[in-house]
Amino acid sequence: MTTSENAGPNVQQAQYWNEQAGPRWVAVQDFIEAQIGPLGLHAIERAAVAPGERVLDVGCGCGATSIELARRVGPGGSVAGVDISRVMLERARSRVRDAGLSHLRFEEADAQTHGFPRAGFDVLFSRFGVMFFADPEAAFVNLRHALRPGGRLVFICWRPVVENPWMMVPLSAALRHLPPPPLLAPDAPGPFAFADAERVRGILSRAGFGEVRCEALDEMLAVAGGADLDRTVEVLLQIGPTAAAMREVDAEVARLVASAVRESIVPFHTPQGVRMASAAWIVTARRS
Repeated sequence: MTTSENAGPNVQQAQYWNEQAGPRWVAVQDFIEAQIGPLGLHAIERAAVAPGERVLDVGCGCGATSIELARRVGPGGSVAGVDISRVMLERARSRVRDAGLSHLRFEEADAQTHGFPRAGFDVLFSRFGVMFFADPEAAFVNLRHALRPGGRLVFICWRPVVENPWMMVPLSAALRHLPPPPLLAPDAPGPFAFADAERVRGILSRAGFGEVRCEALDEMLAVAGGADLDRTVEVLLQIGPTAAAMREVDAEVARLVASAVRESIVPFHTPQGVRMASAAWIVTARRS
């Protein structure tokens, strides 16, 4: 990422994903991937990428979706994964170093402002990576310029937290021992910024996309990929809104929170691990 991008409109998100969330995510990446990977595959199937196509993976994180997309487009196509988290991109690069995917590259860049090649891609894709823009309309205008006329946009994003028990249940338990979090505007950058389908349609339409559709996806998740209860608690305390609420707590409070979170997910424990409901949108559109 260039100096100008580091100082750009998403500087707070860049700091957060490089200094706090990114290292935590990398530490439990295998568990997260086992949990949300199936949701990403639903979105990849909707993207219907074909051999030879050029794909931009926005907010690619540790690279799992980029790798899957690269396998689908084959050596005749190309995939560019972009993210603002250097630590996550380092993990992504390490995963593909010996995979023989020479048509896959990663770049540290802010997708809201980065100078992508005009009409350089057939498909724009993202798995839970587009909800963090400071100015989403400007970001999607920038991304539209990177998409060829008639090209496809496909991403998956979370619906409201109250529709996602895998996040709401542990968060509610944690908040019994934490001060109330600051009230954020519903459209503030964060995991639920695109929870309102009408807002998403408006942003994309004003940014120059047509045929905008929001398809509800309701899936049972194997939280932490089906790990045991104690490891599942560890993962929930590392990512998501519960982790965000615990940014600055002492050891005693952290112990109380962990105990409360564990108790809250026990009713959802099965022989296949903790199984809880999730709710997302798969959003599709085309460059007009």
